[in-house]
Amino acid sequence: MTNGSRRRSGRPSTTAPEPPARLSLDDIDKALIAELQRDGRLTYQELGPRVGLSPPAVRQRVQRLINSGAVQVVAVTDPLTLGYPVMAMIGLRTDGDVVTTADAIAEIEGVIYIVFTTGSYDLFVEVLCEDAGTLLSIVNDHIKPISGVREVEIFTELGIHTHRFTWGVR
Repeated sequence: MTNGSRRRSGRPSTTAPEPPARLSLDDIDKALIAELQRDGRLTYQELGPRVGLSPPAVRQRVQRLINSGAVQVVAVTDPLTLGYPVMAMIGLRTDGDVVTTADAIAEIEGVIYIVFTTGSYDLFVEVLCEDAGTLLSIVNDHIKPISGVREVEIFTELGIHTHRFTWGVR
């Protein structure tokens, strides 16, 4: 369950989740984030001189950024190298509670990304698949039967042109 997708009562929300409160970042926080975006494997010892802090102070700052949800430490993978040559963005039009529909879709193996949208689609769902048959199964056997899914359009991705993680902070 994603943060904010359910009310305290446990009933589904009828609106999109609220974004988290914006964390106030100073210049050192921003410098730490920029350095970690360039190389997330830097040690506190290496980060210290780059941002003007001692290693213990860096560790404390980084931990605060992680605990706040502003920063996540993850391994970025290449789907093609890992055996997922079929990628698709799926546009969905829904009826009823879009959050409940998104929650159900989030449980499907192969779904890596779901966003609420405006315009022609209510949701965009990105999937990674081992082959075209798996994509067909995800759409036909798993997504289409979900209550609230009205229309599905598949946009097969032919390749990744830009995938940025160094977009910085304001």
